[in-house]
Amino acid sequence: MKPFSEMTREELEELQAQLKVQYKQAQALDLNLNMARGKPSIAQLDLSMGMMDVLNSDSDLRCEDGTDCRNYGVMDGIPEALQLMADMMEVPKDHLIIYGNSSLNVMYDQISRSYSHGVMGCTPWCKLDKVKFLCVVPGYDRHFRITEYFGIENIPVPMLPTGPDMDLVEKLVAEDASIKGIWCVPKYSNPTGNSYSDETVMRMARLEPAATDFRIYWDNAYTVHHLYDMDQDRVIEILGECKRAGNPDLVYKFASTSKISFPGSGIAALAASLNNLEDIRSQLKVQTIGHDKVNQLRHVRFFGDIHGMVEHMKKHADILRPKFEAVEEILSQELGGLDIAKWTSPKGGYFMSFDTMEGCAKAVVMRCAKAGVALTPAGATWPGGKDPHDSNIRIAPSFPPLEDLKTAAKVLALCTKLVSVEKLLAQKAE
Repeated sequence: MKPFSEMTREELEELQAQLKVQYKQAQALDLNLNMARGKPSIAQLDLSMGMMDVLNSDSDLRCEDGTDCRNYGVMDGIPEALQLMADMMEVPKDHLIIYGNSSLNVMYDQISRSYSHGVMGCTPWCKLDKVKFLCVVPGYDRHFRITEYFGIENIPVPMLPTGPDMDLVEKLVAEDASIKGIWCVPKYSNPTGNSYSDETVMRMARLEPAATDFRIYWDNAYTVHHLYDMDQDRVIEILGECKRAGNPDLVYKFASTSKISFPGSGIAALAASLNNLEDIRSQLKVQTIGHDKVNQLRHVRFFGDIHGMVEHMKKHADILRPKFEAVEEILSQELGGLDIAKWTSPKGGYFMSFDTMEGCAKAVVMRCAKAGVALTPAGATWPGGKDPHDSNIRIAPSFPPLEDLKTAAKVLALCTKLVSVEKLLAQKAE
């Protein structure tokens, strides 16, 4: 089939009639499929069930330094869990604090602390006339919601195949002291799956922000989430790069085991400079006497060390890889060469980014919903849920069973064709 843009009005009308028949057939299947959020599948959750057996009422619940994990204390985390997370995050363990189960909670805490008490002695953001944050788009909706919740103005910055548009980032942060941070997912980014290039990371570490309390919020959520054993993306470790650049305090680095063990019962961590950690501890010691050390111990006993975690992630990849490949194969078969959509082909992470023709994403999502396939709302990958191009849709292949996923991908392709034909016919009628 030739590109839709090269079709005559008569050809488009004939195609529209065919697609409407196919769409009614899809609706008749009474589907109930969901590609809306990047949740691990049941098969992935089952991989960690052995974690429930490593501790029982007869277990020695003391960690390696003799601390009883059942009791209060140890605010930074037990030593062996610090080592495991440090190895996963590629940082020294004395630059790390372990929290509860969610890195999103840690990010919220960082924004809240900065808002109410400031960063390392700087004016609390709540006392400033204007606070702004850079948001790489398309990006992670939950990041944007945090800053939105505190009344912070989110400023979109385009995501390129190599990472954020660094020319724009450098210009904005150098000129505007009200810009206090940037949201980043540097590896297998949500939703594009792109990873930051070496040049991007080095330029990020060498930023010269006008605000002394500017911080890079480096959410390394998919640091070990590869789809392939050999063909993997590598990202320069940002904490060390900032230190080499003479900007050791510039970054907060976040990660968790949420999609490694159990999403609801993982362990999260924050890595930063010693100066930043001292500032954070001043508030943290008021907030808590310590996080769940039994869960930290459970993770260490289950994985053993970083090598055990890497082997565990290969099992996740074996489940996820066929799903990503199936979606890409179907989209290529159904939409390739039609010039009405494009999509990313990640080597890891949990998402694919799908772009329709401009002005079509909301209509595609609506059509899919009426055919029984739930997608992430169009616009969710932009601050405020407002994609100015109405083109981006985040695809989450992880949760549905493979055959259901194939069906959902075919429905997505069908709806994209139908909405695109309608768009082109409307343009020809003008």
